[in-house]
Amino acid sequence: MKQTIGFKLNGKKVTVAINGDESLLTVLREYLDNTGTKYSCGLGQCGACTVILNNQTSQSCITYVDAFENAEIITIEGLANNNELHPIQEAFVAHDALQCGFCTPGMIMNSYGLLLKNPNPSREEIISEMEVNLCRCGSYNNIVDAIETASEKMFKKL
Repeated sequence: MKQTIGFKLNGKKVTVAINGDESLLTVLREYLDNTGTKYSCGLGQCGACTVILNNQTSQSCITYVDAFENAEIITIEGLANNNELHPIQEAFVAHDALQCGFCTPGMIMNSYGLLLKNPNPSREEIISEMEVNLCRCGSYNNIVDAIETASEKMFKKL
């Protein structure tokens, strides 16, 4: 039986008719064609599906309707503004913080979530926070460097 739900996605209100208790990842990818959020483990253990849900990071593969109905969600598609990359995205490019790119949307969204709650993280805090995101290519040092750069740019550190 179809269920109609509504929420705010990347600043715009959306409604969608879904087939019962589906994950946010399924709704984003299959119903709303927001494919930047990646499916990987399906268990909330790799971070590829990370989105921002009510200003907190969330593993969308294990987030279900009760948690996201009427919520505010930001995906990787929602970070850029008027075709200008977000400072985190710019920093990932500048630091070559990606290789295959599969984990990159989740890494960027987790970075964004980190900087929302801690605009001035230490290198150790960045490493600790980013441990929930797995990268098979091994770009971890570049990712940490990118987050440091994004933090400096976003919050104009001296």
